[in-house]
Amino acid sequence: MNDDSGRKRAPASYLRYGLLALSAFLVLSLGFALIPRESPAPPAPPFSEQARAAALAETQDLRTASQQLAEGSSGARRQLFSHTVTLLTTQARALLLPGGATAGSAAGASSAAGASSAAGAPGTAGPAATASSGTAPSGTATLPALVAALSKSGKARLAHAEKADGGMARLLAAVGTAQLLQATALAQAAGTPPPALEAPAATRSNAAAACSSAGSSVGPQDGAPSSNGTQPGQTADPSGSATLAAALNRVVRTEVETVYGYQVALTRLNGSAADRAAALLATHETLVAQAEAYTRVHCASVPPREPGYTLGTSFLQKPAAGLASLEAGTLPVYGDLVALSEGETRRWAISSLVAAAQRTTRWGSDPGPVPGIVLDTTLLPELPEPAAPSARQTDGGATATPAAP
Repeated sequence: MNDDSGRKRAPASYLRYGLLALSAFLVLSLGFALIPRESPAPPAPPFSEQARAAALAETQDLRTASQQLAEGSSGARRQLFSHTVTLLTTQARALLLPGGATAGSAAGASSAAGASSAAGAPGTAGPAATASSGTAPSGTATLPALVAALSKSGKARLAHAEKADGGMARLLAAVGTAQLLQATALAQAAGTPPPALEAPAATRSNAAAACSSAGSSVGPQDGAPSSNGTQPGQTADPSGSATLAAALNRVVRTEVETVYGYQVALTRLNGSAADRAAALLATHETLVAQAEAYTRVHCASVPPREPGYTLGTSFLQKPAAGLASLEAGTLPVYGDLVALSEGETRRWAISSLVAAAQRTTRWGSDPGPVPGIVLDTTLLPELPEPAAPSARQTDGGATATPAAP
């Protein structure tokens, strides 16, 4: 294009526009490159880890409440609360990861899954929801509140044990069983009704049809430990393998031996002890039939019954203590079955474990903090010490701690 003098105009304006556009493009490109991308949300932890973290967080809260009650009590009640603290301390140590997770990290792990995490059956609260629902009493602890909290936590542990992996299912079932038993003991001291517990479920009547549809596979279930599930001092089946069939065989053999022990003890007991033994003998005869039925459901061979068993002199001299020992001996057997089974069989094993622990206490024996697990507490990690709040001096000279945000 020519100007008035006839000379061609220099394209400076076009060059300037081009440089401005290039500069704007470079600025925008660098800006987008320097803006960090949003990190993706971490994947939800597996259900078993959620259940473990929730159990640890709630057990820590229950332990704190029990410590408060123990400090404000005396005599027999103080002893009862101190026993509760000891029980919950052992459970918390068993629930810790080998690295020593704190209660705060446990609560964080249980809440990381969120409301949309794997929570089992529809309409069933998952571990994260249970942990955040305030199971443990807050503020000043009271005995009725502790009873309710222990009962709620124990039932939650048993519910999560139905869906967790094998080894974790056994631990959750043991923790839940002991918490329910301790809630019952505390309820008696408080004069409140004990927590209601479900009886072991009956087996299905169409065992043969279930066996034919399930096939002949009775190997380890998903998530079950591959090592031998036999506890020290426990008579294993000839195969010695940690399979569902082996666990069911051990249950049948143990229950048959327990029936024999009750039959012998009945000839040496009198009064209310004899009445109790007669009722529990019928219970164990039912358990034998149920265990044999579940064995057939899974297409396994029912072990033959022995004609008799050798009982020690101490059993004959003190039959009540002998029955307590027999009942305690059934706990690891049902613990193995919890770890190696799933579905309806596991639900029966869990409820049978709870009932066996109750029978153990009825004969005056303590099933321990984790019934169904032979536990060496010296191998457990220690609980981390709670962080001491930093104190500051107020204008009046008194020491105060910073308020929680």
